[in-house]
Amino acid sequence: MDNFSFSLRNMNLKVTPKRLAILDILMEETVYLSPEEIWGKMKRRFRKIGLPTVYRNLEELSEGNIISKVNHPNRKLYYYLCKNQSHHHHFICLSCRKVEDINFCAAKKINKEVKTKLKGKVISHILQVNGLCKTCSKKSDI
Repeated sequence: MDNFSFSLRNMNLKVTPKRLAILDILMEETVYLSPEEIWGKMKRRFRKIGLPTVYRNLEELSEGNIISKVNHPNRKLYYYLCKNQSHHHHFICLSCRKVEDINFCAAKKINKEVKTKLKGKVISHILQVNGLCKTCSKKSDI
């Protein structure tokens, strides 16, 4: 929890019991969760907590890069607490919802392509690979 308090203070966010609870919930999981799932777990800890409060806190934590937002093909929002602080990307299993680190980044090649071919400049990048993990791909015909 102390790490979370430090991260929140670095973002100029108040260290509140609800923010710490969201981070604690995500820390316990190995899969990504929807705001509604997080809200369901939060209601066990806090009698009065609205879904908008959960959404607002998730967005603030995501903007501060404390948690990762999962861009799902179903167009719903999901969140994941990534413990890896180095630059990396994620592989998202669309079946079991597991998130795995990809320690490879093609940003240098992409930056070069944008600069030379498009005469542009990359400001940032987000790469997320969606698929089926080893276990799920064995079960599926996809």
